[in-house]
Amino acid sequence: MKLRFLTFSLISALVALPMLRAQEDGPKKMGPKEPKTELGEQMEKMGGAYKKLGKQITDATKNEDSLKLVATIKTAATAALKFEPIKKKDLPAADQAKFVADYQAKLKEFIATVDKLDAALKANDNATAAKLVDEMKALSKEDHKAFEKQKEKKKA
Repeated sequence: MKLRFLTFSLISALVALPMLRAQEDGPKKMGPKEPKTELGEQMEKMGGAYKKLGKQITDATKNEDSLKLVATIKTAATAALKFEPIKKKDLPAADQAKFVADYQAKLKEFIATVDKLDAALKANDNATAAKLVDEMKALSKEDHKAFEKQKEKKKA
């Protein structure tokens, strides 16, 4: 009886060991988290609203909800104008003012596109609205490359 119990315990431990080991290694592989910034919080708000908007922009029955999402994006983008990208600290002092001015100009261009999107949705022109969402996506991608601090790649 004791031998069966001992054998069962040993087999159970051998089966469970790889699973326990995998759980221990999981969090260690993650890199250090970027510090939270006020600008980052505004960008997260915009990102969440934008993702939901992208899924429903062609559906005219959801225009009321889409307008609320557009308002969230505009509010967050307008608030983001008050902040400076963290990448500014990595630039030479002589280039920092131009960098911030360029960031603000691009963000104002993005806000103008959001305003056009708002007008298209109010006019129930979902085809134009979908094109504007695609335009916003392109602007966002381009601007993130220019103004967002790039994450360091891990060396193998």
